[in-house]
Amino acid sequence: MKTLIVNGQSHELDVPDDMPLLWALRDVVRLRGTKFGCGMALCGACTIHIDGQAMRSCVTPVSFAQGKAITTIDAIGEDPVGRRVQEAWLDLGVAQCGYCQGGQIMSATGLLKQNANPTDAEIDDAMSGNLCRCGTYTRIREAIHLAADAGEEKA
Repeated sequence: MKTLIVNGQSHELDVPDDMPLLWALRDVVRLRGTKFGCGMALCGACTIHIDGQAMRSCVTPVSFAQGKAITTIDAIGEDPVGRRVQEAWLDLGVAQCGYCQGGQIMSATGLLKQNANPTDAEIDDAMSGNLCRCGTYTRIREAIHLAADAGEEKA
């Protein structure tokens, strides 16, 4: 049995050590907000946080995540930074099809938790592993700046 702490709740899972965390979250824990995109950590749709770090769940084995704090898009709004990012996404109408947006929001939140006021270049670098077929990259960058500005106002 593996113990995963997902969005603050403990889950006992009878899964192989090498099972990708993505499938444990979606198929066993039944949290479907984290999406499958490429299965090779190239698109970012499966991004989650493990102990506060943005990681690709499609290539992260369950054994790596045991006993660590896992946060998914399903609960990122409980984090003040995550909530600001989600609000900025809504304010600017970032999403079109929406498929990649959970991963985009998770990566943006991870960036802002490490760098509260990133430059365009820092945003582009941090978000470069997240693909958006709809091409909303300009609005994504604007939303990250908006969320950063909202954090400065509250400070």
